[in-house]
Amino acid sequence: MLTYFRCVGGHIERKDEFTPESLGDAPEGTLHWIDIEDPTIKEASILENPFHFHPLAIEDCLAEVHHPKLDDYDGYVFLIVHGMRFDAPTDQFITRELDVFLGPNYLVTHHNGPMRSISSIRDQCNKDIENAFVKGCDFLLHHILDQMFDHYFPSLDSLEDKIQLIQVEVFENATRDTLDRIFTLKKDIMQLRRLCLPQREIINRLARADVKVVSPRAAIYFRDIYDNLYRIVEAASSYHDMVQSTMEAYLSAVSNRLNETMKRLTVIGAIMAGLTVVTGIYGMNFEFMPELHWRYGYLFVWALMFAISLGLWWWFRKKQWI
Repeated sequence: MLTYFRCVGGHIERKDEFTPESLGDAPEGTLHWIDIEDPTIKEASILENPFHFHPLAIEDCLAEVHHPKLDDYDGYVFLIVHGMRFDAPTDQFITRELDVFLGPNYLVTHHNGPMRSISSIRDQCNKDIENAFVKGCDFLLHHILDQMFDHYFPSLDSLEDKIQLIQVEVFENATRDTLDRIFTLKKDIMQLRRLCLPQREIINRLARADVKVVSPRAAIYFRDIYDNLYRIVEAASSYHDMVQSTMEAYLSAVSNRLNETMKRLTVIGAIMAGLTVVTGIYGMNFEFMPELHWRYGYLFVWALMFAISLGLWWWFRKKQWI
């Protein structure tokens, strides 16, 4: 699906289609925003004509998944960023790639599947609500990225709640499933850091106006996004430490539980060893054993074994071994 908006004299209008002639036929000073969602072959062809983007940039744009990056070409920049949300029921991060071509008077966005930040700005443009688009395409890009990274924070809160629940579970009733969930969270947090660290550097370049298509006036606003990404990266590092501590606590809890089990088994084994001595003595095949012909010999042996068991139990309790 291709959506085309253009801004002429502060007025935003939506066009039914975008053709190679749309750029040249527009009045001077017109700003263009072309959003491509799950494009057809025909819709994807606009990347070659009329924009003539670099073949490597087009290849990266249409490929499945890439790491965040920013490439500065002659007259435009190409960047890849990722939107993200945390799906609490499955304990997984769901990412969606956004490919962006930013030129002096145009912005081309490409993504597979809907994105909340794009949909929000698109709805504003459909209603001709004055937004960042009228200030320039670099301001429009800032507005899209700002909303995209703002959506990270509810996901981070959900992630923190999940970590806290697992921590409680570790100390109350840790199971094998608990360890699997810890590993899943650790993998997701590593993915979060792997994406956000390079994205922070990308936004830092935009905030410093290192690229010509971002004006110094717009670069100031990208600093706010950089601050948000800095907080996200710091939160991810904190969550990584929390998950690592949770895993260590889980292993310690399992080890303590194993030690308690071994102590109980050892006590039982020691008690049974004492009883084995008694039964071993009276199991010997000697002819002359006084207790064998005693009327109360059987009860005596039971009383002796009970006394030995009770005595050993009392001794272990006194030594605080159980």
